[in-house]
Amino acid sequence: MSQSISPRISRRNGLLISLAVLASALSAPAHASGQATVLVVGDSISAEYGLPRGTGWVALLQKQLDSGRIPARLVNASISGDTTAGGRARLPQLLKTHQPKVLLLELGANDALRGLPLAQTQANLTAMTQLAQQSGAKVLLLGMQVPPNYGASYTRQFAQVFADVGKAQKAAVLPFLLKGVADAPDALQYFQSDRIHPNAKAQARIAGNVLPELKKLLLK
Repeated sequence: MSQSISPRISRRNGLLISLAVLASALSAPAHASGQATVLVVGDSISAEYGLPRGTGWVALLQKQLDSGRIPARLVNASISGDTTAGGRARLPQLLKTHQPKVLLLELGANDALRGLPLAQTQANLTAMTQLAQQSGAKVLLLGMQVPPNYGASYTRQFAQVFADVGKAQKAAVLPFLLKGVADAPDALQYFQSDRIHPNAKAQARIAGNVLPELKKLLLK
């Protein structure tokens, strides 16, 4: 998060100190201070939809990294309702701004909800993965699944998209971000009233799913 500081100049011990320079340093990429930046590009699952700010899985994952003394800073660039096309359009500037070591890519569910072609979803995920890798970032694809009412064939093909992109691009894949949540025997207890968005109770489980895979990429 960048901080806004007035560019006025103050004098101390005969030296001119530019606060504008200080502001520039504070807004520099996290790795400049020894931390790796982890960029999260996702939809409402990652954007804390329906949750108090700071209680979503991304925020909890940051706390887990901090408690484990892993020098990494998460930047959450997720937008509720975003599709793979939207993420693809936003990613170049996000990569330029944050220069991440790792990209956590959590998109695709809204493509399915909107009935977009699977080939289009796969092409967008492929393009984003390649773009991130070309910038020097490692990629972790956070796979999603659709409910059984979409039909067995579509459900299987949708889940396979993430695996196929990961294999083709040699990127890491978490097969199902909501494992232990959406597939739990008592799954409804982990969802908000819309039965689509995970509630506060589910966030620690989601963060716990991501942590081991993220650590592998950060500690390589």
